[in-house]
Amino acid sequence: MNDTIIEIDGVGPVLFERSKRAKRISISVKPLKGVRVAVPYRLSFKKAAQFAQIKADWIKIHLEKMKQYERQGYFNSNPADGIDREEAKTLLTMRLKQLAKNNGFSYNRVFIRNQKTRWGSCSSKNNISLNMKLVKLPDELIDYVILHELVHTHKKDHSKAFWAEMDKFVGNGKKMASKLKRHSIGLYEL
Repeated sequence: MNDTIIEIDGVGPVLFERSKRAKRISISVKPLKGVRVAVPYRLSFKKAAQFAQIKADWIKIHLEKMKQYERQGYFNSNPADGIDREEAKTLLTMRLKQLAKNNGFSYNRVFIRNQKTRWGSCSSKNNISLNMKLVKLPDELIDYVILHELVHTHKKDHSKAFWAEMDKFVGNGKKMASKLKRHSIGLYEL
């Protein structure tokens, strides 16, 4: 059996799914999907349910946050609706070029994709991928994501040095990351 639904006291029904990639039990709360627990093959559903019961308060807090986000309109049932891929590619590529030139960065190639879990990424070869859904964000967050990936062309991790460099370009990088997180609810595939 690869998945099952188990009732967790105080939370309700929770989906437990086997995961080949999971090295540990992981709990996620997503719009319209509710609570999912990824269970490594070496653990039983019973052990995973015990873990979820211990984390019931955490789950309830995140379920409530999800409902608040939905009520406030952060969640869009299909975040890619209304986005012209070619227009997004043009806008994001131009902004990337401009920010790189203005701030002394260089990169290799750029890809604009309809990603499900990331706003952007920078490869070891300095290829930058940007999510086409960025065009639905406020301009300051678009610039934050692009600058985040450009800084990764110099610093490949999220060390103190990375955040110090981010702060030079966006003021308080961690505050901007927090703002972006509020907009990430609708990013995930439904």
